[in-house]
Amino acid sequence: MAFSKQEILAALKGVQDPDLHKDLVDLGMIKDVKSEGTGIELTVELTTPACPLKDQIGADIRQTLTRRLGAGEVKLNWSSNTAATNLTAQDLIPGIKNVIMVAAGKGGVGKSTVAANLANALAQHGAEVGLLDADIYGPSVPTMFGIHEQPVATEEQRIIPHVKFGLKLMSMGFLLAEGQAVVWRGPMLDSAIRQFLGQVDWGNLDYLIVDMPPGTGDVQLSLTRMVPTAQAVIVTTPQDVALADVKRAIGMFHTVKVNVLGVVENMSGFICSHCGQRTDIFGKGAGRRCAEKYGIAYFGEIPLTEAVVASGDSGKPILVSHPADPASLALKEFAMRVAQQVAIHANRNQPVTA
Repeated sequence: MAFSKQEILAALKGVQDPDLHKDLVDLGMIKDVKSEGTGIELTVELTTPACPLKDQIGADIRQTLTRRLGAGEVKLNWSSNTAATNLTAQDLIPGIKNVIMVAAGKGGVGKSTVAANLANALAQHGAEVGLLDADIYGPSVPTMFGIHEQPVATEEQRIIPHVKFGLKLMSMGFLLAEGQAVVWRGPMLDSAIRQFLGQVDWGNLDYLIVDMPPGTGDVQLSLTRMVPTAQAVIVTTPQDVALADVKRAIGMFHTVKVNVLGVVENMSGFICSHCGQRTDIFGKGAGRRCAEKYGIAYFGEIPLTEAVVASGDSGKPILVSHPADPASLALKEFAMRVAQQVAIHANRNQPVTA
């Protein structure tokens, strides 16, 4: 005799999402419940395709159905409905659920590498992702993705972003001749950012990753004004001298009331490709100390390897060119933690669907 849908949902009451600390049934995450004999099949709809606790959720469901109902085989299917921040710029970017700014207090910390691979990792998990290179003066995306052609426009003058490795891409570098410099002041920068957000045909995205320029200047202020519910990830390096710049970046975001998701420590030790030995050439621990000081998430350490350096010029981000490299593995873990924090923040004040 099969179990009824009501029996299965009742048995699962009390099984919680480990991040949201809310009931899976009340959250509406249990879908398409079926039963035949003692077997049960259902779909779990995650709040992000990059959920780092998927295995734990699955184990909790199987254990609960076995214990409470005496179920035999429990087959779980997985889907996702990416949690969306309550964007207040829907007229400008109506199809984008979450905007994540990857920022740094100064240049030279590998921010563009982190942004490009964050976008790649989320896309590899099945999310719809765009990458906006907002570093107007020093765009890196064209080189990192090997694209140097201008994008085309529709008859309605909407810009069609380039697509590569499953990502939608837009950069000022696509619009400039090789070696051409941008000599603009604040109002022109503001206009460019508005066009990149509102005039590019992004379509429906789970995440728009924005590679920010370094520092705390006009572009940062324009973006936070246009998309005030965007969230920020701060990139730093391990040495204490970098902390002053990180503090300024976090201070700027707090001033304009932008949520800082957390901090990641890039170039955290060099790993030799020949012997595998790690050398902390830039020191260690500044990222963790910064996260603890400000009470924000610490997304871990990303090591420096030869593959990271080579991928920056090859037109293939390291997650594509060297997926098993230690830096790639760290970047994948980092991306899952970012997605986790976005989902927690988006669902924090959402009512349950019981």
